[in-house]
Amino acid sequence: MKNISRHICLSLVLSIFFATSDCHAQDFINTVKAVKPSVVAIGTFKKTRSPAVSFSGTGFIVGDGLTVITNAHVVNGNSSLEADETIGILTGKDDTAEFRPATVVAVDEEHDLARLKISGTPLPALMLGNPDTVSEGQQIAFTGFPLGAALGFHHATHRGIVSSITPVARPAQDSRRLDPKVIAQLRKAAYSVFQLDATAYPGNSGSPVYEPETGVVIGVINMVFIKGLKETAITNPSGISYAIPVNYVNDLLKRKN
Repeated sequence: MKNISRHICLSLVLSIFFATSDCHAQDFINTVKAVKPSVVAIGTFKKTRSPAVSFSGTGFIVGDGLTVITNAHVVNGNSSLEADETIGILTGKDDTAEFRPATVVAVDEEHDLARLKISGTPLPALMLGNPDTVSEGQQIAFTGFPLGAALGFHHATHRGIVSSITPVARPAQDSRRLDPKVIAQLRKAAYSVFQLDATAYPGNSGSPVYEPETGVVIGVINMVFIKGLKETAITNPSGISYAIPVNYVNDLLKRKN
């Protein structure tokens, strides 16, 4: 009788566990579906070029549905546009993708963030969370366009955890490498970033990092830890990425220019 009771109890526990797991999996599927329309590609359009759109990174919609957040380094390369070249976003999906011109409204070089403005019909906006509640070990996800044009205009989502909340400047491995330039960088590091146990690629720059259960944004992907040469970020990724906490996005949104 005792063995039967234990068997019944074990079956109930397993049933609850798998039911909960299935529920969480479905929640994440719903979250990704809701987030994707708010995630856009950033690039430039030139009618005489083939392809006409040159991809430079990822961005996401916030606030009024006409405001786009991305990395400063994603748009900085577009500072010297040609006369017939326009910066903007690519929204929609597959063959229905639409290029919409954008204006760079504000740039925060220190935190590698930029704010763009588009016109037309507002797009779905993502909600910004409170980075002060982020804990090491918590689950995260991010959606963007890894490798950009190489994979086409298709959203890709990655999962991982916040492995560390760390100063933005990495210290030297030994005292012999502490030259004046390195010391200056360490002193300037007055804020922390999220180190993620997740693989991001160059095209993911500007991707929103969000809570898998809710889609609430807690950070913005801005760099990947590279092992060896720069090219190895694609061929042999480290699996370590970094994100700027979203409170700096809130600060950028308050700026007039």
